[in-house]
Amino acid sequence: MTNPHSSALTRVGRLAGKTALIGAGGLVGAQLTVVGALATIDGLKRRGRKKRDAQRPGTFHSEVEDSQISVYTSGDTLYDDMIEAIDGARDAIQLETYIWKCDEAGQRFLDALNRAAERGVRVHVIYDGFANLVVKPSFFRQFSDRINVWRMPVVRRGFWKGVIRHTGLDHSKILVVDDHAAFVGGYNIGSMYARQWRDTHVRVLGPAAWGLRNSIARKWNTAHETKDQIQWVPADGWKPEVRVASNIPLQLVYPIRGVYLVAIERAVHHIYVNTPYFVPDQQILNALLDAARRGVDVRVILPKESNHIVADWVSRGFYNEMLDAGVTILLYRPSMIHAKTTTIDGQWSTVGTANIDRLSLSFNYETNVEIINSAFAAEMEKVFAADAEHCDVLTTSAWSDRPPMARVAEAILAPLRPFL
Repeated sequence: MTNPHSSALTRVGRLAGKTALIGAGGLVGAQLTVVGALATIDGLKRRGRKKRDAQRPGTFHSEVEDSQISVYTSGDTLYDDMIEAIDGARDAIQLETYIWKCDEAGQRFLDALNRAAERGVRVHVIYDGFANLVVKPSFFRQFSDRINVWRMPVVRRGFWKGVIRHTGLDHSKILVVDDHAAFVGGYNIGSMYARQWRDTHVRVLGPAAWGLRNSIARKWNTAHETKDQIQWVPADGWKPEVRVASNIPLQLVYPIRGVYLVAIERAVHHIYVNTPYFVPDQQILNALLDAARRGVDVRVILPKESNHIVADWVSRGFYNEMLDAGVTILLYRPSMIHAKTTTIDGQWSTVGTANIDRLSLSFNYETNVEIINSAFAAEMEKVFAADAEHCDVLTTSAWSDRPPMARVAEAILAPLRPFL
């Protein structure tokens, strides 16, 4: 005999399931509508916008232990020094980048690498396959046969063994020359990035370059046979003031997030963050909010309008909590600001490729240099102060006055946080 209570519960369960599906479908539909509307509005705004060169605070220098470190805020200056390093290479070059445009700047790098290979320099190149889908394949066919090239595919062999291990994008941007000069930061390769975006890169001259070389070698060697691997070289001792943190999804290694958490939790006086996309997980967000609540001066520079409008709107979903906790939100006006830097208490700094978002901290191949040195931190704070001069400070009252439809859009897009 059928239990009437059991049958009733079954019917309720089915109804709940159908309702959930309808609700999920409705949410996805609403999200697609919002994303489409935002993309349309953004496209119309960009169509009439004049392209301007980005603000450039300058180039800053510091000595950390036995290494010279330079901070670049001009892509033109950075590219010139990178090309000069490539042209001066005698033994080995390792280059890794996310986006490589087939424009004037991109051609300069490709030609310089070909010249180096033709004179006998060992050249290894890694670039991301997904990020360069829109680049003409003929551009990359210009590489000399003497260059070792790995176009990192979106989905790699062994995908079925673990999605996370085999699908991360290669978001790192590193150049290492002769195991002595190394560059890392936010700049991709392309004329637009050099001139119209505000970004930050560092150059390391000396033994601290080893960590960046090792970062590229680890990625390369995971995908190549022993005979084709980049040879290991010893580090010049232990250098506690300069460390390199690299996310390697294939090995399920994600140290950058931990580096940020430990540094934020140690903060006593101030935290200055610059990130183009701010979609933190709950632990990173809570660490920043807790710091602000205990009296730390937390300031975050974000683009007023980035190149990813959906990411902008998802970020705005965090503004209420940040403002309530006492975090200062600075919105950069002149251009897209793509720098990924943080300085804490005038002692600790990081510069690199990782955004403070879920993709960078939990999914992609990323590389950051961590420097514990007051002289270097002072130079980084000069850069932060120069950028802050071109920012609008977001006030609680101004944020509270935003239109009701903006609040609705933020709520609809909030579930996208884990995917950005």
